[in-house]
Amino acid sequence: MIKSINPYNGKLIKEYELHTPKEVSQKLKSASTSFEQWKLKPISERTKLLNTVGNQLKQNKNKYAALITNEMGKPIKQSIAEIEKCIWVCNFYAHNAEQFLADEIIETDAQESFISYDPIGCVLAIMPWNFPFWQVIRFAAPTVTAGNTIILKHAANVTGCALAIQELFELAGYPQGCFQSILVNHEQIETIIENDTIKAVTLTGSDAAGRKVAATAAKNLKKTVLELGGNNACIVWDDADLDKYINIMVNARMQNAGQSCIAAKRFIVMDKVYDAFLEKYTNSVTSLKSGNPENMDTDIATLARKDLAEKVKEQVEKTLQKGAKVHVGNSRDGAYYEPTIITDVKAGMPLFDEEVFGPVAAIIKVKTREESLKVASDSKFGLGTMLFTEDIDAARRSIGKISDGAFFINELVKSDPRLPFGGTKNSGYGRELSKEGILEFVNKKTVYIK
Repeated sequence: MIKSINPYNGKLIKEYELHTPKEVSQKLKSASTSFEQWKLKPISERTKLLNTVGNQLKQNKNKYAALITNEMGKPIKQSIAEIEKCIWVCNFYAHNAEQFLADEIIETDAQESFISYDPIGCVLAIMPWNFPFWQVIRFAAPTVTAGNTIILKHAANVTGCALAIQELFELAGYPQGCFQSILVNHEQIETIIENDTIKAVTLTGSDAAGRKVAATAAKNLKKTVLELGGNNACIVWDDADLDKYINIMVNARMQNAGQSCIAAKRFIVMDKVYDAFLEKYTNSVTSLKSGNPENMDTDIATLARKDLAEKVKEQVEKTLQKGAKVHVGNSRDGAYYEPTIITDVKAGMPLFDEEVFGPVAAIIKVKTREESLKVASDSKFGLGTMLFTEDIDAARRSIGKISDGAFFINELVKSDPRLPFGGTKNSGYGRELSKEGILEFVNKKTVYIK
C-alpha cells in the first residue's frame, strides 16, 4: 500500500494499492501497442491534443493546485503558479513541435538527404515530489508530442497527482496506453527498465538514484536523461544592486520551502557588501509568513515529509559542529522547518558540499571576484549559477569560468520552455525543454536518396 499524507496536518489523504507484476506487464503491453499507432499520427494531430491538455489544466487549475498543496505542502499560490507554468509548456510545444520535428535537409552528393526525427517508443519517467505536475508535464509534453508513449513512476507521496496527470491526458483524448502511471516500489524499477518495451529512461532526483538507474539502463543499452541534484551558487559582487535584487535572492532559496534542485543554496558574498547583504537578506527572510499552505498569504508552509525536515536538521547540525554559526532560525516542528540563515560556511561542511533540500541559506564571505568564481565552482554538482552585479561585461567574461548547465546574471536560475535545462557533473546529463528537449527521445535518422 501507498499512503498519501498531508504534511501540514499529518492527516491521511488516501491509500493506494501497488500495481501487481501482472498489472505492470499489462500496462507495458498497452504502451507498446499504443505506440505502433501513435507514432503514425500526424504531428498536427498530436499538437491538437496537447493544446487540449493545456486547456484542461487551465479549466481545472485550482483543483490541481489544491491537490499539490494537500499532498506535498506547497503554499497554494505557488501550486497555482506551477499549474500555470504547465499550461505554458503545453502551449509552447503545441506551437513549436511541428517546426522542431521537421525533416532537416542536408546538402550532399545525393539527390536528396535529410535527418528524420522519429519517435523511439515507450519512455519510462521517474519523477520527484517537489514539483509534482511541472516535472512531469515538462517532460511529457515534448516526449509524447514527438510520438512516444510514456510510463510514469512518480514519487509515492504524490500518488494522487500521478493518477490525476494520467486522467488529464485521457480526458484530453490521448489513445489508451499513451500515458500511464504505475504504482510500484523502487525494487521493481530495475525489472521495468529491463523490459523490452522500455526504450529509454528519464529521471529527476538525487545523484544516488541517478547512478542506479543509469547503471541498469546502460547494462541494457538504453538511453537516459538525468536531472539530478544541485547546490547552486548565488554570487554577490561588490557592486550588486542589493535593494533591487534582494527579494529575488531570497526567493531563489526560499521558494517551495527550499525544495528545489535549482535553488540558490550557497550565497558567496564579497566582503565589501557582506554586512549590507546580510542585513537586507535577513530582513527579507524574517518577513516571510509561515502558516497554512491553503492560505494565499502563506510564503512558507512545511517540507513535503517529516523525514525530509529531519534530514535538513541533521545537515545543519553537522555544519554547526564544524564551526558555522546560526544567524537566524534553525527550529523544526514536525515537517516544518523555520527559514534559516547560517554564516561562516566553508568547504567540507554539509551545507557547502551537499544538496540541502530545505529553507536554509548558507552564507560564505570572499574577498575578490576571482575567489567568488573559484568557490562557486568548488562543487561536485553543476546545475546552475547566478551572479548579481552591475558590471555586465565582467559577468559575461566569467561565463566560461563556470561549467554549470546554466548561468544567470541578475536573476535566479529557473526553467523556461524556450531554453534548454539540465546540468553537468553530478547534476546529470541531457537536456529538457526547448528544441533540445524534444530531440532527446527521437531517432535522428539519416535518409539518403540517390
